[in-house]
Amino acid sequence: MGGNIELTGLQVCLVGMNYSTTPVSVRERLSIPRYQMQEALASLRNYVPHGVILATCNRTEIYAVDEDNQSVEQAMRKFLKDWSGISEEELAPYVHSSFNYLAMRHLSETAAGLCSMIVGEWEILGQVRQALEDAEQAQMVNLPLRNLFQHAIRTGRRVRDNTDISKNALSVSSVAVDLATKITGDIRHCRVLLIGAGEAGKLVARTFFQRGVSQITVTSRSLESAKELALVLGGNAVNISEMQSEMEAADIIITCTGAPHFVVNHELVEKVMRSRAGRPLVVVDIAVPRDVELGVGQIEGVSLYDIDDFTQVSKINRKAREKEIAMAMQVVDDEMERFVAWWQALEAKPAISALMQMAEDIRQRQLSMTLKKLPPLSQEELDSLEAMTKAIVNKILHNPIQCLKHGGYRGKDFLQTVGELFDLDGQV
Repeated sequence: MGGNIELTGLQVCLVGMNYSTTPVSVRERLSIPRYQMQEALASLRNYVPHGVILATCNRTEIYAVDEDNQSVEQAMRKFLKDWSGISEEELAPYVHSSFNYLAMRHLSETAAGLCSMIVGEWEILGQVRQALEDAEQAQMVNLPLRNLFQHAIRTGRRVRDNTDISKNALSVSSVAVDLATKITGDIRHCRVLLIGAGEAGKLVARTFFQRGVSQITVTSRSLESAKELALVLGGNAVNISEMQSEMEAADIIITCTGAPHFVVNHELVEKVMRSRAGRPLVVVDIAVPRDVELGVGQIEGVSLYDIDDFTQVSKINRKAREKEIAMAMQVVDDEMERFVAWWQALEAKPAISALMQMAEDIRQRQLSMTLKKLPPLSQEELDSLEAMTKAIVNKILHNPIQCLKHGGYRGKDFLQTVGELFDLDGQV
């Protein structure tokens, strides 16, 4: 199954951008951090009645279901423009749209880790689940949208259960460590400062810990969160106000705070480098929006990487997993076939209900007219007539209903024809 299937009634629309076509300088302006998600969903309600926002460091995508894809697409593009404050002209080269089958499939492939910068990474499956939960909390989810996301989550799990796409998979955190190691060499003698104790910070810290780094210091806006993570890793936690002195002692700095502004600026790093007696410093910024001011990379002795520097590693990783990607695509194909059948049955539901109600009305009317012409019947005889007439109606309608349920039609024209044939009076 492929292409873009024609749907009648409810349509699926995807509008958004991701790392493959959009630089981090634009992605960070469109990013929606967790603490703003409910506010963003409340705002989205002014543009579409139902929608889910999938926001990660590598993508901001909105999925909506409605009867008019064109107006929904325009509404969601307007939401992105209004939310980000970026002009329509500036957004145009980066924001993409897809519809129906292509949008459904993209979500499934995303949940399966096939659209990630690091193919097969696990984090995205949880992020898709979280996006649905956030939208549920905001009461922005209807039945088709809920089933679309649950289908994608199910597909993502099945891909990982039935293929080795995630076996020994890289992750953003492991690539961050690899980039740092590339410059410093043996990290067992390095001191690491982790700025940010959220989920991304935890993953990076654990990876450094597993690689045997000599010391990890954690700092965060929440000292308690920093202490909790440091305790697990046998490291130290410091207040964010002590960050400069810790930067002076560190060999590697990893930033992943989720702050809406720069946490590490040019002036701060210049001060830090003056006190280091020429010792080099590696800074890996995996946050979107970025934590580190771009000019920091121009300071002598500083090697700065951001999320877009992971691209080359991503290409190598994808090449190495081509066989598993092909197997994962087969799983996606199988699950998509099931889901499209359900969706088409959902589309046909009004026609099926109208057809069954029309037939039942005719049956009852004709049975009532016939009984008036007959002598009084026993209850057993009345029950037999009732059962016989129901069986006749069910047998006549069986094939048309199965055809409608299982997609044995091609689009709106067929449903309109059914309505005209059976005089369903606009109920289709």
